[in-house]
Parts: sequence; structure tokens; C-alpha cells
Amino acid sequence: MAAELEAEVPAFDRSLLECSAEELAAKWLQTNDLQKEVYQHLAYYVPKIYCRGPNPAPQREDLLAQQVLLGPMEWYLCGEDPAFGFPKLEQANKPSHLCGRVFKVGEPTYSCRDCAVDPTCVLCMECFLGSIHKEHRYRMTTSGGGGFCDCGDTEAWKEGPYCKKHEINTSETEEEEDPLVHLSEDMVARAYNIFAITFKYAVDILTWEKENELPGLEMTEKSDTYYCMLFNDEVHTYEQVIYTLQKAVNCTQKEAIGFATTVDRDGRRSVRYGDFQYCEQAKSVIVRNTSRQTKPLKVQVMHSSIVAHQSFGLKLLTWLGSIIGYSDGLRRILCQVGLQEGPDGENSSLVDKLMLSDSKLWKGARNVYHQLFMSSLLMDLKYKKLFAIRFARNYERLQSDFMKDDHDREFSIADLSIQIFTVPSLARMLITEENLMTTIIKTFMDHLRHRDIQGRFQFERYTALQAFKFRRVQSLILDLKYVLISKPTEWSDDLRHKFLEGFDAFLELLKCMQGMDPITRQVGQHIEMEPEWEAAFTLQMKLTLVISMMQDWCALDEKVLIEAYKKCLAVLMQCHSGFTDGEQPIVLNMCGHSVETIRYCVSQEKVSIHLPVSRLLAGLHVLLSKTEVAYKFPELLPLSELSPPMLIEHPLRCLVLCAQVHAGMWRRNGFSLVNQIYYYHNVKCRREMFDKDIVMLQTGVSMMDPNHFLMIMLSRFELYQIFSTPDYGKRFSTENTNKDIVQQNNTLIEEMLYLIIMIVGERFSPGIGQVNATDEIKREIIHQLSIRPMAHSELVKALPEDENRETGMESVIEEVACFKKPGLTGRGLYELKPECTRNFNLYFYHFSRAEQSKAEEAQRKLRKQNREDTALPPPALPPFCPLFASLVNILQSDVMLCIMGTILQWAVEHNGYAWSESMLQRVLHLLGMALQEEKQHLENLSEENVVTFTFTQKISKPGDAPNNSPSILAMLETLQNAPHLEVHKDMIRWILKTFNAIKKLRESSSTSPVAETEGNIMEESSRDKDKAERKRKAEIARLRREKIMAQMSEMQRHFINENKELFQQTLEELDTSASGVHDNSPVTSDAKLTALGPEQTRVAEHRQVVMCILCQEEQEVKVDSRAMVLAAFIQRSTVLSKNRSKTIPDPEKYDPLFMHPDLSCGTHTGSCGHIMHAHCWQRYFDAVQAKEQRRQQRLRVHTSYDVENGEFLCPLCECLSNTVIPLLPPPRVLFNRSVYFSGQPNLAHWIKTVCQQIKALYLLRDEDCASKSKELSEKMDELQLPEGFRPDFQPKNPYSESIKEMLTTFGTATYKVGLKVHPNEEDPRVPIMCWGSCAYTIQTIGKIVVSVAFSLKDDCLTSLTRFAAAHWTVSSLSAVQGHFCTLLASLVPNEKNGNLPCILDIDMFHLLVNLVLSFPAIHCQDFSGVSLGTGDLHLFHLVTMAHIIQILLTSSTEENGMDQENTSSEEEVAVLTLYKFLCQCTGSALKEISSGWHLWKNLKAGIMPFLRCSALFFHYLNGVPAPSEMEVSGTNQFEHLCSYLSLPNNLTCLFQENSDIMNTLIESWCSNNEVKRYLEGKRHAISYARESNKLIDLPDDYSCLINQASNFSCPKSGGDKSRAPTLCLVCGTMLCSQSYCCQTELEGEDVGACTAHTYTCGSGVGIFLRVRECQVLFLAGKTKGCFYPPPYLDDYGETDQGLRRGNPLHLCKERFKKIQKLWQQHSITEEIGHAQEANQTLVGIDWQHL
Repeated sequence: MAAELEAEVPAFDRSLLECSAEELAAKWLQTNDLQKEVYQHLAYYVPKIYCRGPNPAPQREDLLAQQVLLGPMEWYLCGEDPAFGFPKLEQANKPSHLCGRVFKVGEPTYSCRDCAVDPTCVLCMECFLGSIHKEHRYRMTTSGGGGFCDCGDTEAWKEGPYCKKHEINTSETEEEEDPLVHLSEDMVARAYNIFAITFKYAVDILTWEKENELPGLEMTEKSDTYYCMLFNDEVHTYEQVIYTLQKAVNCTQKEAIGFATTVDRDGRRSVRYGDFQYCEQAKSVIVRNTSRQTKPLKVQVMHSSIVAHQSFGLKLLTWLGSIIGYSDGLRRILCQVGLQEGPDGENSSLVDKLMLSDSKLWKGARNVYHQLFMSSLLMDLKYKKLFAIRFARNYERLQSDFMKDDHDREFSIADLSIQIFTVPSLARMLITEENLMTTIIKTFMDHLRHRDIQGRFQFERYTALQAFKFRRVQSLILDLKYVLISKPTEWSDDLRHKFLEGFDAFLELLKCMQGMDPITRQVGQHIEMEPEWEAAFTLQMKLTLVISMMQDWCALDEKVLIEAYKKCLAVLMQCHSGFTDGEQPIVLNMCGHSVETIRYCVSQEKVSIHLPVSRLLAGLHVLLSKTEVAYKFPELLPLSELSPPMLIEHPLRCLVLCAQVHAGMWRRNGFSLVNQIYYYHNVKCRREMFDKDIVMLQTGVSMMDPNHFLMIMLSRFELYQIFSTPDYGKRFSTENTNKDIVQQNNTLIEEMLYLIIMIVGERFSPGIGQVNATDEIKREIIHQLSIRPMAHSELVKALPEDENRETGMESVIEEVACFKKPGLTGRGLYELKPECTRNFNLYFYHFSRAEQSKAEEAQRKLRKQNREDTALPPPALPPFCPLFASLVNILQSDVMLCIMGTILQWAVEHNGYAWSESMLQRVLHLLGMALQEEKQHLENLSEENVVTFTFTQKISKPGDAPNNSPSILAMLETLQNAPHLEVHKDMIRWILKTFNAIKKLRESSSTSPVAETEGNIMEESSRDKDKAERKRKAEIARLRREKIMAQMSEMQRHFINENKELFQQTLEELDTSASGVHDNSPVTSDAKLTALGPEQTRVAEHRQVVMCILCQEEQEVKVDSRAMVLAAFIQRSTVLSKNRSKTIPDPEKYDPLFMHPDLSCGTHTGSCGHIMHAHCWQRYFDAVQAKEQRRQQRLRVHTSYDVENGEFLCPLCECLSNTVIPLLPPPRVLFNRSVYFSGQPNLAHWIKTVCQQIKALYLLRDEDCASKSKELSEKMDELQLPEGFRPDFQPKNPYSESIKEMLTTFGTATYKVGLKVHPNEEDPRVPIMCWGSCAYTIQTIGKIVVSVAFSLKDDCLTSLTRFAAAHWTVSSLSAVQGHFCTLLASLVPNEKNGNLPCILDIDMFHLLVNLVLSFPAIHCQDFSGVSLGTGDLHLFHLVTMAHIIQILLTSSTEENGMDQENTSSEEEVAVLTLYKFLCQCTGSALKEISSGWHLWKNLKAGIMPFLRCSALFFHYLNGVPAPSEMEVSGTNQFEHLCSYLSLPNNLTCLFQENSDIMNTLIESWCSNNEVKRYLEGKRHAISYARESNKLIDLPDDYSCLINQASNFSCPKSGGDKSRAPTLCLVCGTMLCSQSYCCQTELEGEDVGACTAHTYTCGSGVGIFLRVRECQVLFLAGKTKGCFYPPPYLDDYGETDQGLRRGNPLHLCKERFKKIQKLWQQHSITEEIGHAQEANQTLVGIDWQHL
């Protein structure tokens, strides 16, 4: 069957191509029934073009559709060739001043915090860059797709609505003109006809429900071809769909992933094509497989012609969208067609039909028609209004559809509310004409049907479905917020009426919340099941802003405010009448006052934390005061009817509940209650919860006798007994032996006092105190910063946001704080200005317990530093507004004085009572507040006013007759000297001082000034005494400090003298450069240091003693002792690579002997430098392995290291390691027999000798194979052996067994990692890999640190070089000799070794290291007295000369005219001569160059890196310290390097000295074919000096990256936008990370795009920037990764990972350098290791899928 189908697909109807659009359009223009003609044409052709086989062919379909179907329509519309018609239309059209660009997913959008009317007003990048807003405070976000750019919309911006591009379009004719005037009447009629037909066709076919027939499009013959169509839903996961499809339609996993991706993107995809039966069978399997847990996937079997027409229907909608882009007139016609009522009356227009069937359509169809609506209806202001009305009328139905729909909000038509409701004029109109507020709230209430008997919302145990629905319902609150977000400037009666109607509905909603989720205290046993509390709080949180906005609206109009206040009060009365049943009245007496109240115990009855109606009333009450309505129209307000006790009852219970929870009385109610209390105080909710409860208490108290209030409060806190009965406290504490109860009581008293402090002291809300809004914010900021300095984002989080996501912080922060910029890590911090600390209030009501104690500590510390006393007195407060003025009387009421007196009494007789210091501290604070208050009263006194606040008199009066308690003042004076109150002394002293100051004020104001009172004089003198005392103490302390310091330094000196030898020794080790020894006489420090050759500086061997970190034993490093090792980490690296695309084809056969100069992949070894015994390490590693085995049986999680690959963490510093390097003494000393350079051969002679030796070895080998019989000695005689050469000599290995074992271990590890092969000790490539790693590691070091490299006493490199030099002793001798022969042959050709790489393709430094380190294998058989050092020197010179030729051949010298002085120096002349000789050798293919200066400059620059690396290499190999001048990277570093390496300063001298042999060598190098090809320009070669690699350049502004990423589409799934675009920082490739579409297979495992990329680009290590998250990602291998802070910071010096805050981000160069340094130093893997050790959550992430 499948085969037939395959054949059927390509053969489409030839007749399609003959169909002429022009003729057809002419026919249509003549006809009477256009609709019939068009439908016939579509019925015949659409199934012929679309859906011809199992897989869609979009390109072909679109091409044919354009020709056969859309072409005639365009001809018809234009009445001529559309190629001319459309441009004409465009010219006549006046372009729109609206931008209207619809955002793609992930595109950057910008909102201006200064000018946007609300946060939903955004600009696209192009408009933003051309607008005035880029100079303002803007916010940048990435779009979720679907919104559009508001540029040109005057209602969206307070200023600057147009960018430069759209400004031109706002011509003088601002008044609405009809866009149809630009079109001819014919055109209008034709457009109307064709739009009506096509739009109706598209709507009909898309909303068609039947699966088998068509609306008026029946075909003549009907085929039996069907599709099994799978639809998207938000319930099933990718994995489930993929698994099901594999079973249902037998496809591969790749195909299934393709299907799933398309379904997720477009909303549907056919998964099978064939006859009805065949598709039906697939459908049943899918339904059966997915219906187990949830509802099944939606699958339909649809006839192919229906699918074809639907595909074309979508194409038509897109086409309409593009056609109306040509002309506003056409757009208007389409809007008319869309909104025209059909024959069936209400809701029958095409637009309504589409909207109402929205939830039945699939994702792709929705997207297309939403886009069409946006580009038509929302771009035409007249029709936008009409559409808004249709939308509002259908609002309820649309929302109900959305509740049932399982697609996310962004795919629902309901999401268009954000485009309509946020337009202020439309919102206003909809409120007045369509009663929108009421509609939204009613719809919302309808969806929350669960109520209890009292009609309150009930969220009992929450099912998943309900939770899902509840999440959906919350979007309605968002709509309400949009409607309210812009406040009206003038009110019409209509608007007032409709707003109040909405307000009524809103009160109904709040009434259902008043008292919901009531709780009762658990006594005895713990609660069994945590009650559901989150739903109620979610609701509260979402409504918080709406409640605030409602109040803002009310505040704008006095009439509205008065009405709203009355309504709210009425509803509150209703709520109360339902609550109070069965609470019996009682009378409370205290201090001669009595009050009647009800008996109620929070700890026994039900209590609820949700009281939105009371809180709304409190808010409105404050507004009455703020707008002064309370004073202008008192007769219109029901203030006399208010019953203060009723108002305060519920808020008071709520606050008592919090107090009891803090006192630990509700522990058995579990965490749900703790969480509720937390949110009640939390910044997200407190504005409409906790804050308003305090306001409500203030409102109540301002209208009642403070004594009455305090008694009711004592009663609710269950403390009435303690304070009303004398001596009850004493009895209470003696009778109650239960510590807990006493403790509880103390906490309750503290909480109650705290509450009184808040009621009197919290007057920073406009309307309560005489302050403005900025004072309130300033105070919040001051108190946050008095805890500790904070970053900008922390501060923003700690402040409440308004509906525009603003906190108002930026406007005031400069006044109260200074900003400190961040360093390389950390973030910028705000610090409080010192003068603001005097506003610090210890009992600030938004402090949590922890914050309060931190703030107290910080402030006391600060005062100590400033040498002030540590009292934290209450700050001076602003005066109350008149409506709240009576609040201050609490402080001087009898009951209050009684409470304070009682507590002070307890403190005086501190043994008999249960009391706490914090209780006393709060009383002292209250006393301070009262005194401050009185002082302010006196200072602001005018003539005729009588002072009513007489606190000072009241506290100086002793108690009444029966118990004659002392006065409060007297008790304070007693307490001032109490030893157990050291902490509070300063505070008490401050109170007494203030008291005296007030007394003075009173006297001065009452009569003529009286002489100073005694008390004051005493006070003064005592203060002076006090000061003197303090000074004396400070002096003593200073002397003591100095004495101690003197003693310490004396002891140090003594210690050094005693251990002189020890110190000398350490100093010598530290400074080896001064301890070289030459001819056994000490070197003078100015002697020239030379690293090799006859001049080589002799270094005295000093013993190296090291300690093992595991067993703490010390041991000397010797040849024959047990091995000591360093933990090391070997990794492949491409950091120096000049060609990343190169890969090793077959690692088993690859020969790494020659390194190409592009260094495409090297092996890097790094170490943390910690030393262990080899056997200790072995034990440690075995233990790690055993532990790993055990862990695997328990649980399968990755650790941060991979034991199977031999990884472990260094036992000391936890640095990731995968092998160990043995520590060795300098190896050259061992192999070198003759030390003195006397009569050593010159280069030519030496080369000749070595060539003879090599020849002998080769002959011997060939002989070996040919004849085994002859005796060895005979063979020897036959060959003319060079003098003193004994090829039969086998050198003895000087190393101990354990060292040999370690040499092999490390060698094998290098080989395994470097070639990615299985370990094999015998492989002849092992030594090559070891030498290569040594060379590569030195090269990377030489790249980073020119000057630092020598000052490093780098254990790792020393050990690595010594190891590489000693490794030949454990490899096969003949293999190493073979390597040497081949290596040398590349420079000195012999007849044996053919086709070696040419001189251009060899990295000379690698060659040098390999030659020098393999040479001892030959030299050990040479007894002619030639020293090893001579070999080193000659090899070095030979390679250097080859490198010079390399540089001269490849130097791309563009001669600058700026030739330096004409008198050439000898170097320049010499170089020119050499260059000319090269020209001869190459047959003049080289460019002629006349300037020697230029050549010399090039040569010097090109050879420097090689010289630096060589110097490092010989320094580590021979241990000759580097001269100090070399460490300074000066101008003459070149000369120092040359002398250290015993090279002539004029390098070309090398050629002149050895011209006899060099000329032939140069000729042989230049005659190589490859060199010729290069010179003819047929191939490329690396030129010197190689630039060091850097990470890519990043743009300064982060939004450039976001834009780049939003234009990046996934390379695999055609044109689909990538969800997680990720940028490789090494090569700049953009990847589609973390998605199924781009997974590839790597070593038999599916890995994501990033992981796959690391293997090609960074040999397993990668650095990426995740653009949407603004995060740097480090990856290493498949299992390791970590996130790293990005190098982008906002203006406050903070990173914004996840782009949550949206502040503009700019590149911080220092942080980017830091990342670059990590990469260049190969520390990425180590960084990941540390991160994974520190943060266990990182281990659980599947890094390989990124």
C-alpha cells in the first residue's frame, strides 16, 4: 500500500499549470453569482493541490496555490496585473502611524518606566532605538510571542509616542478621515465581494465540525483517502506522545519526535494517511494508550479533502493579512466584512463566529486568525472600538470557553483582553456602555462556586482539576487590573454610576472572602491534615493590587468616595451581624474606668486571617482624611453611626492570633498557619492585610476612650487578669511552675506593647500622619538599609510594588543612601547615609523578628564605632492628621500608665516576678515616645492653646493611697543603677535627660525663666564625670594593647633567632636564583645565567624534602626512594587551536609524532600541586572506587567526578584530578656522562655523527630481520660503526620500582585521554603523547603569562617536564630511537624516511621537545665523550633555524613605506642576505623584499613565542633559574632570552657559522612539493607569531544578543524559532539547545546540541551563553556542567539571570576577561567540579541534554 502511495504523490495534475489567472479573473468579473463561481473553482482545485500524500510538501503547495487559487483573486481585486496593482495601492496609501509589529517568541521588547501608561505598553527594538525612550529608564524583556508594538499609539505613552520612523506619518490632518477615499469605487466593490467570499469560506471551513462532508464544496468524485490527525493538548508530555506514536504507527523515534514537535508547534499533525480503516486503527491505539492516567489525546480521522480545504483556509487568512498591508482602505473593508451582522442576528458576524469557536480550533489556526485580527481590527481605530464592544459582550462566553479549553492563555482569544482593556479610552467606554467591571467580577464569581453556609468561599482539599481551573480564573483578575490601570481624569455621571455598580459587585466578592478559611487552635494533639490555605492567599495576593486601585479610583472623586464608604460600611455591618451569635457581654474595670465588651478568646474560638471588607473600609477611612472630605462634608458621612468596638474587633483578633503564634501557642496547628502568618506580614500582601489592620485599630481608637480600648485589648490578649489585679503577677509566677506558660505570657505582653507602639508610632501613611508618599518610601528604605547594605534588587524586593511594578524607590534613594560599585565578583550595594540613622525606629512595624535583632545589633555597633552612647531612642514623628489626632492620648491614659508602672515595678523587684528585658525595653521605648510627643507639643505651642498632653506630670506622681507604689520617674532612677540592666542604662539616661529638658521648656513657657533646677545640675555634672571616666578607660585600654603588641613582636624575633638555620634554608629554597653554584664557588648575582650549551650555569643540587598530604610524613625526593606524586588533571584542549574543524579520523591508527602548527588539538596537564606518596594515593583511590561501587547499588546519581574514568578529587583541596605525576630529581644529571664541554663537536660534525649512528641502527634492524644466525659481534665488525657507539648496550634504569610504576601510570593516562583510546602501556605512541602534553602545556602557559611564567615556582610544570624527560626509561628503547630518527629526518633528510610533513606543517616547539627528550635513547649508547648537553644545544639551534626559515617563508610582509633609517644595522643586512638565498632556493617564487628592517622586525616578532617556550622548557628541564630581567616584560626581553638560551642576538649568525651544512639543508627544505604549492598560492599555511585565541567579541548592549537570538531559527525543524538559543563563546556559533529537534547521537547516547558542539569545538569542554536566561553555561563531557554568572551587569552592578528584572544590561569587560582567563588556563573543568561539590542540585541536571 505504502509503495502505491509513494508513487502517487509526485504525479500532480498537469492541467494545474495551464490554469490562467488572468482569464479566470475576467470570467469572474462578468458573472452574476461570484460566490458560486469561486466555490466551484476551489472545490475542484484545492484537493488537487493540497494534501496529496502522507507528508506535507509546503513549498510545492504554496507555489501552486499562488498560481491557481490566489492569483485569480489578486487579478480580480486589482482589475489588472497585481504586480502593477499593488504598488499603485501602496503609493496612494497614507502609511499608518501605528507600528503594529507582532512579536515573535523571544524577541526583545522595551517598556519605558517614565513614559509608558502601564507596563503592557511596549516597543519593538527598531522603534525603541529610534525613540526618545532609550535615554530614559527603560525595562527590557523577551516577548512570549503574540503581543504587538505600541509605537504610534498616543494613548500608550505619556510622551514620545512616535519613533523617528513613524513620526513622519502623523501628518497635519489629524482628524479621522475615511481611508476609503484613496480607492476607486470599482475597487471598493470588488474588494468587498472577494473579501466577503474568501473570509466566509475560511471561517466556515475552519469552524466546520463534521469529519466527512464539506460546506457547499462537495467534489464530484470522492476518494477513500483519510488522515489520522493528532491534536495538541497541554496535559501530555513530549515523552508520552513520542512513546505512544511509536507504538501506534510503527515509526522510528526520530519520526515520532518530528511528529511531536510539529504537534506542539502547530497544534496538529497527520500521523497516518490511507483508507478509513487504516487510520481508524491508529486512532484507537493512540486513544487506548493515553487514556490511562488522564484524558486521552485528541485524535480525529478526517477526509483528505477537508484537511486540504482547511490548509487552504489558513493560507487565505494569511493572504488577507498581507493584502490589507497594501492599503488602509482595504483594511477598513475587511473589518467591515468581518464585523457585519450575518442573517442570524446576534453573534452571527464572521468575527464573532471565529471568537466563539476559538477553543475548538487547533493552535496553528488560532495563531493565524489572531494575527489577522491584530493586523486588521486592532490597527483600525474605528473598528477597534466596535471589536472591543463585541469582545465585551461575549466576554462571559469567551471566558467559559477558556476555562474548559486546555490550551495556555497565550493561544486563547481571551488573551486579546490585554490589547483592548489597557487602552484608557476603550476601557472607560466599556465600563460606561457595556458595564464591563461588573461583567468581569460576576464572571469571576460564577467560576468560584464552592461556598460554605455563611456564603464564604471554600477551598477545601484541592483536586488537580480545580487547581487548574483556579489558575485559569485568576486571569480574570488580570483583566480587571487592566481595566482599572489608567485612572480617569474627569468623571461623568454615567461613569460614576457604573463604577459604583462595579464597586458593589466587588464588595460582594470581598464579602465572600471575609472570614474564609477560619481556624481553631489545636489543643492536645497535632493537627492530622494540613488544611488548604494556599488558594485563599493566592486569591488575596492577586486581588491586592485591584483593591489598592479601587481605592485610588475612589480617591479621585469626592462623591464616589462618600458613596463607596457608605456601601463598604453597610456590607461590613452585614458581615458582623452574621458573626456575633452567642458571645455574651462582660464588663471590665481598671484604674477607675469600666467598659462593656463581649467574652471572646482567640485561643478557643474560630478566627480568620481574611478580612478584606474591614481592610477596604480602613483604606477608605484614611482617604477621607487624606482628601479632607471628612472635614468638608461631615454631614454626608455616617461617622456618628460607627461603632468603634465593632470596627476593631476582627482586626484585633487577627493581630492577637499573630502574637499567640509567636508565643508558640498554636504549634500544633502545623505549618499551614505559620505560612499564613508569614504571608500576612509579607511585602506581597501586607499592604492590604497587616498594614490595614493597624490602620483599622488606629481608626477605632481615634474615636473611643483610650482606656476602654486598652482594656478590651488586654482582654483579647488574655492578659487582663495580670494587670488589673494587684500582685497577680507575683502569684502567677510562683504558682505556675510550668516554664512554657510563663514564657508564653511574657511573649504576649511584649507583643501587646509592640502593638501599642505601632498604633501610636505608625503615621507615615498619607492621611494618617501629615506626610507625603515619598516620606513613606524613604522610611522603608532607611529601615531596610539599617539592617545591612543592600543591592538594588534586594531593596526592590523588600518594597511593595504598585500596579505599574514601580516601588518609587529611584526618586528618593539618592537622598538616603550612597551607591558602592562592585568589584570582580559580588554586586553594587547601597549604604545608608550616616545622617539618616537618627530616623531609625527599633520597633518599625515591617521588621520581621530576625530583621529587628539584626538591625538592633548593626545600629548599636555603629554607635559604638562613632563613640556615641548605644541608646536607640524613638525618632521624632510627624504630627497626626486631625482625624487621627486623638491617638496620642493612649500614651498618657491611666491604663497605659498602670501597665508601664506595673512592668517597671517587676523590673525593680526583679526576683519575685516573671518578666523579660525586652518587655522593659518596649516600656522604655513607649516612655521615650511620650516624652518626644510632649516636647513637640511644647515646641509648637501657640499663645492661646492649653497643653493637653501632660505626660511628665503624670509620671512624676506616685501611686494612690492603698499601696503607695513609687512614681514611674522614681523607679527609672532606681533602675538606672541596677547592675542587671547594664544594656538599658544609656536608654534610661536618655529618658531622664529628655524629661529634664521638657521640665525646663514647661517652666520657660509658663513663667519667667527660673534658675536651673538642682536635678539638672546634677545631671550635667554626672555626665561630665561619665565622660572623663570613659576617656580614662579608653586610655588604659590603648596602653594595654600597645604592651601586648610589643610582647608579640619580641617573641617573634626570639623565635627567628633560635631557628636561624631553618629560616636560612627556607629562604634559599624560595630564592633559588641566588643559589646557583658554578665551579663549586658561589655565584655572584650578576653572573650570566644560561640554560644550555657549554656555558650552562651549574646549579647546586639542593635536597628537595616534601610532605605527603595523606600521612603527613616527610620524605626526600631521590631516584631510588618510594615515589611521591602530584594530583593532576589531563584534558584534551583546543584552546590554542587555529583550526577547530579538524578531527582525528581513527584514533587507533593515528600517528601523533608531528604536531601541525595549527595546534588543532593538544593534551593539557594541570595540577593543584598537592603531594602524596604513591602508595597513599593508591589506597585513597581504591577507597574512592569501592565507595562508588557501593553507591551505585544504592542510587544512580552522578557525582561531580567520574570514577570509571579514573577521576577523583584531590584529598586536600577537592580539585578534580584524573591521574598523578611522579616527582623526580632533575633527570638530565642522571643520563649525562661527560660533564665538561671541552672539544665538543660543532653542529655540522655532530649532525654527521648522529646520522651515522642512525644509519647503523637502521642497518642493524634490517640485518636483525634478515639473519638471526650471525653472532652479534661479527655484525658489529661488518658495519662501520661510528667511534664509541655501542648499539648493543642496554642502559640500566636508575629509578626505583615504585617510581617506574608511576611513570607508566601517568604515561598511560596521558595516552588514554589524549587519543581517546583504551589504555595500553606497550603502545609506542605513549612516549610521544607524554612529550606532546609537556610541549602543549608549556605553550599554553607561555601564551598567558609572558612575565609571570618565570616567576612561577610551578611544581606541575617542573614535574611534567622532568617526567617527560624520564619517561623513555620505561618505554621500549628501540621505539624511542625510532621516533628520534623519524623526527630528525624531518629536518636532516635521509634515504630511509620518505613522505614526512614539510617544514611548514610542523610545530617547531613540539618538534624541539620531542627531539630533546628522545635523544638520550640514542645518546646512552654513545661512549665517544660527546655530552648530552651538546646534543641539546645543537638540536635547539637546528630547530631554531628551521623555525626562522618557516617564519621567513610565511611572513606576509606588506612593505610599509615607513622604512626606518636607511643606515641598516648588521642584523637587517644579514636577514636580507638570508632572504635572498631563500629566493634562490625556491626559484624566485617568494616576493622580492628590499627592506631588511621590515624582515628583521617580522622575524623578531614571529620567533618570540618560540624562544619564550624554549626558555621555559630548558628552565624546567635543567633547573637553571631564569635571570630576573627576563621576568619583566621589557623592550629588551629578546636579548635576555637569547643570552639565556645561548643564541647570538643576531639570529642569522647561526646560518653563517654553519653555512657548510645549512645551505644544503635549506635547499632540501625548500624543494619540498608542499612548500612550492604554498608559494604558488595553492594551499594555506600558518603564519607567525600565532595570535592567541580569545573568546568571541560580545556586544556592549545585551539586547543586541537577544535580537540576534530571536532571529535565529532551529536549523533542523524548518524555520521554527528555537526555544533556548545558546551562543558558543569560543567560536560564536548559535545553537538550539535543550530541545528534541537538535539532539544528535554521540558515542551511542542522545545528546543535546551544546554537548555535541563541545566535542567538535572544544574537545569536550564548552563555554556557552544562554541568551534567553542570560546565563553562562560551562560544560565538560556529558555529565558535568554548571551555570556561571554572566558578564553582563545592569547599572546597579548586578547580573540578571533569567532576565527577570529587565534593567538594561551592559558588558562588564573585567568579568568577561575573567571567564576568558578561566578558559585559557584550562580551569573550566575544575570550576565545574567546585560548583558541583558546593551545590548538590547541579549534580541532578542532565547536562548532556542541553
